[in-house]
Amino acid sequence: MSIPVHIVTGFLGAGKTTLLNRQLSSGDLANTAIIVNEFGDVGIDHLLVESASPADAMIELSDGCLCCTVRGDLVDTLEQLSRRVSGGTPLERVIIETTGLADPAPVLQVIMAAPGIRDRFRVAGVVTAVCALTGLDSLDQHNEARTQVALADVIILTKTDIAPPSPALIATLAALNPLVEPVDANASDVSLTLDDATVSNAKITDSGAGHHNDRHHDNGIEAFTLTHNRPIDEASVGMFVDLLRSTMAPEMLRMKGIVWTEQLADQPLVIHGVRSVFDPPQRLASWPSSERKTRLVVISKHGKRRHIADLFAAFTGQARIDTPDQQAITENPLAIPGM
Repeated sequence: MSIPVHIVTGFLGAGKTTLLNRQLSSGDLANTAIIVNEFGDVGIDHLLVESASPADAMIELSDGCLCCTVRGDLVDTLEQLSRRVSGGTPLERVIIETTGLADPAPVLQVIMAAPGIRDRFRVAGVVTAVCALTGLDSLDQHNEARTQVALADVIILTKTDIAPPSPALIATLAALNPLVEPVDANASDVSLTLDDATVSNAKITDSGAGHHNDRHHDNGIEAFTLTHNRPIDEASVGMFVDLLRSTMAPEMLRMKGIVWTEQLADQPLVIHGVRSVFDPPQRLASWPSSERKTRLVVISKHGKRRHIADLFAAFTGQARIDTPDQQAITENPLAIPGM
């Protein structure tokens, strides 16, 4: 069975280490490997994390950002953990705490696609810490902070004991990630670990009525939901995903959801991708609710919502004026304007 990996991120000063300390002190992280990444020559965060677990459970990556200069070290570290598990070391989960300057997407891609890693580990989810005091300024000024929120499965508001989050901050979080309700770090049931990504994806709901619903942030990140009320041929789903991977990888930050397919209609197909990297499609044993519907949540940037929606419409057989159908797009991916 693969080992879940939980990514804890958040902009500089958001309180990631404090959250991690709390979880360590609670005793809830037994048999957990913690990978701490820092930027600079001295690992300050590593010194701040309490010694609440065995020394060899803490693995620190220094000299750069986890998502860029030390990605190779991350692969090496996970391979080392894999060897320990094969040797009998009990390991229930891995937590990666990224630097505040990290884009989580490349970290997700390593776990989902690196040879030897994807077979042993799986992405369980992304937890993003947002400071109630400084979060709004960080989101307004730094693309990294916006991306961290957009990719989150859980958003934890920190330092709410000092000041409550402003309505502007809550509105900005909802615009960047409308499907995640922020939780207070001071709540008694806050946890850095999530359910399996498959289960998390199955809980996706619509953000409103209609074919697609979207929120747009002034800094170019959009979150919207694609829905379809009839079963889709599984081959069409594969072609749709392949075309997204090949033509829109830089603009598509993340896609996750469930698809109602003509094949095995009682078992929805789970789709999860980060930019050009997608997990192998998996099927749930049954529908998570009585409503059968394809629901794909897309987080993109640079105004590509229309093009992604047009592709989806073409591959689900929805006729649109001035938009080519599936056959035309398959033969010529540049057929959609703006591709």
